[in-house]
Amino acid sequence: MALKLSRLLEFDDIVIQCHDNPDADALASGFALFRFFKKNGKKPEFIYGGQKPVTKSNLVLMIEKLGIPVEYVTALNKKPELLVTVDCQYGESNVTGFEAENIAVIDHHQVSGNMPKLCEIRSSYGSCATVMAGLLKKEGMDINEDTDLATALYYGLMTDTNGFEEVSHPADKDLRDFTKYRSADIIEFKNSNFSSEELTICAQALDNVYYDKERPIAVVGAKPCDPNILGIISDMLLEVDSVECSVVYSILPYGVKLSVRSCVKETMANELASYIAKGAGGGGGHRVKAGGFLKKELLKGMGIEYDETHIMGFILQRFNRYFDETRIIYAGEHVESKRGYRQYIKKEFSMGYVKAAELARPGSSLVIRTLEGDVRIKVTDDVYLMLGIEGEVYPCREEKFRASYRLSGEDYVYPAEYEPEVIDAVSGKRLKVTKYAHSCICTGGSGIYAKKLKERVKVFTEWDRDNYYLGVEGDYIAMRMDDPKDIYVIAGHIFAKTYEPLRPKNA
Repeated sequence: MALKLSRLLEFDDIVIQCHDNPDADALASGFALFRFFKKNGKKPEFIYGGQKPVTKSNLVLMIEKLGIPVEYVTALNKKPELLVTVDCQYGESNVTGFEAENIAVIDHHQVSGNMPKLCEIRSSYGSCATVMAGLLKKEGMDINEDTDLATALYYGLMTDTNGFEEVSHPADKDLRDFTKYRSADIIEFKNSNFSSEELTICAQALDNVYYDKERPIAVVGAKPCDPNILGIISDMLLEVDSVECSVVYSILPYGVKLSVRSCVKETMANELASYIAKGAGGGGGHRVKAGGFLKKELLKGMGIEYDETHIMGFILQRFNRYFDETRIIYAGEHVESKRGYRQYIKKEFSMGYVKAAELARPGSSLVIRTLEGDVRIKVTDDVYLMLGIEGEVYPCREEKFRASYRLSGEDYVYPAEYEPEVIDAVSGKRLKVTKYAHSCICTGGSGIYAKKLKERVKVFTEWDRDNYYLGVEGDYIAMRMDDPKDIYVIAGHIFAKTYEPLRPKNA
């Protein structure tokens, strides 16, 4: 599913539609598409349907402040040549059905049925605003040249990811970090976001918190409310001296919204949220703040009754199992037994590399932004960044680089969807790693000891003492033969492509 916005310019009579009872993400996304069409000489309509117009104070303020030309309608005067649904999919129950000669869909939710040929759906993105920002960038439109639009897209992402708690995709992080929004507007929208009734919901929830007697965790249910309210309750729970991790949930008619917090490096909130929601929905965010969603139909399919008692029991069971089933390793401090390990050597294949000092001066810090997450390293003259067979990025010392790779005269071609960026931790300057990448050939090196995991393992590598790499069943835990304290995790599918058993020399 790939769509170029310029493909839509062949139509003249255009209607942009967001879902009924639109939120900030839907309004921002439709606004972005409206701006694109207007810039290219079109005269689109921007509408939404449903039972009533928008009344939520922050959204009314957003529409007025940013000049979003959206209209509430119950019918169309005529069948348009093109109808584009944004932040939703044509035919869904939350989208009023209007007929059109041609349909296009731009969305970030899971595909719910047959999609038209004209569609762009990025289900891994946290917001439709991020999808629109990417589509505009491909058409050469810089959102930062239009402050109203930049502010709308930033706010759309912020609200759809629970105040950025659920941001995980690099494209979402780019929109969050590099958008030149009007901060005064964002502050005003945020301060109009909930009512005195919702403040009462906070108080009632905090009066019924479950504190675990054995572990520093807390869980609490709240009445249906805006996701931001769950975040406020979560933040307050983490202020309690005996709480290191917390989950706040709210049972809605169609599913359960989660807000997750952690204040210890051994538990990343995004990873905990994903674990709790596994098989029943999804979760994500970053290491301190995250969120998730449990779908009603999936919970019922798992035999979980959809009521307060059983949902609380499900969350608590997942919470406790998360700690019971996880082993933590601190590389450099830990001596791993070689029992059950086999010797492997890397296959010969092409990779990419960049000398870190080509990107920033020695002594500075770099944040490597990849699909696997953000990794911070300190730049020295002997640090290399390796670009793996599927685009994964990891650091390597020069001594190990020279022992395991040889240079290649071939041009480097990055193999993955999202090209990793490096961000200077102080200046915020962004650099595409691939712009500086060279090609090299893996020659095997000294080899590794590795074994397939049958458990969950968190490894704090020697490169990053504050962030762990997670290995799950089917992945591999490995340590270099020439440095057994250099312990790390290799994804199972990558291991199969890149390693083979080490055969005896006389075999």
